[in-house]
Amino acid sequence: MNSLSLTPQPLTREAFAPFGDVIEASDAVRHFTINAGNTERYHDLAQIEAGPDGKVIVSIFRGQPRTLPFRVEMMERHPLASQAFIPMSGKPYLVVVAPAGAAPKAEDLRVFLARGDQGVNYATGVWHHPLLALETVCDFLVVDRSGNTPNCDEVSLDPGAVIPAL
Repeated sequence: MNSLSLTPQPLTREAFAPFGDVIEASDAVRHFTINAGNTERYHDLAQIEAGPDGKVIVSIFRGQPRTLPFRVEMMERHPLASQAFIPMSGKPYLVVVAPAGAAPKAEDLRVFLARGDQGVNYATGVWHHPLLALETVCDFLVVDRSGNTPNCDEVSLDPGAVIPAL
């Protein structure tokens, strides 16, 4: 069976809003000067949710580069809390998402090309593909939930979809 081809679009706050938050220093967000004029603070950029009986944790994920074209054959979601990824390597990466709710099908997927200075915060329950670094090994600061209750659901996509070479 032929796979659906997914064309990446630029990551913008407006286009990504149904799935969560874009984390970036931008004139479009609340910002102000602090530290006696030496620092510009870009304030409250993501709605971090720890969920019931959870706590917010900070980790570093080291992603191996993916080769395009790439087959999207699975998705995951975190039903209890949000999950934020902030790139530390300054390299572009891909973000594959589908709306929260029932398990997604290939036609539900959206793909965004994130710049190396843009992070994402997946809203609670939003389906997403695990980390898709491009070009080289990339580190990401990850803000998510730790707790005693499982917080990751995975589904296979049949048929899957393909992200073509850029």
